Amino acid sequence: MRDELRAGSRQGRNSSALDRRPQLRQALEACRKHKATLLIAKLDRLARNVHFVTGLIESGVDFVAADAPHANKTMIQLFAVMAEWERDQISARTKAALAQARARGVVLGAAGAHNLARHREPPRTREAEAFAARLRGVFEGFELRGLSQRQMVAEPNGLGIKTPGGGSWRLKQVQRVMARISRP
Repeated sequence: MRDELRAGSRQGRNSSALDRRPQLRQALEACRKHKATLLIAKLDRLARNVHFVTGLIESGVDFVAADAPHANKTMIQLFAVMAEWERDQISARTKAALAQARARGVVLGAAGAHNLARHREPPRTREAEAFAARLRGVFEGFELRGLSQRQMVAEPNGLGIKTPGGGSWRLKQVQRVMARISRP
């Protein structure tokens, strides 16, 4: 039973391609009826499946791909082979990218900017947020003492607290930490 399901799913994917594309089926029927040639814009947009393209060639309907107007049956089959290979490569890259996103903690399929926000902000921003959080109590103590931001510059330097880069504090750095800790 399992083998039948597997074979059926493979067959379904390939043989029902026309079932899933009623307009293409109608175009092929019209070409048969009027003995016309089917014009296709791009072969790889028609199908990225060698079996399907070969079936189309064998269907008895002549067709021309605008992106390869002088291609014969052999060339069309080669193009189909390359299109199928490209489809498989796209699939592999997509699966790898989704696996990497999952590993980073992205909830796949979840809508909204909040899902991706932590992955859009650069690591430096997260590090700065974490650094400010560690110093929250120190800077809140400076505020309770009534120190101005200019006076706060001297305090961490006097206490031996280094900036994230390991240097001395300046006014702009104090202002940035204060802005970060005042956010909800």
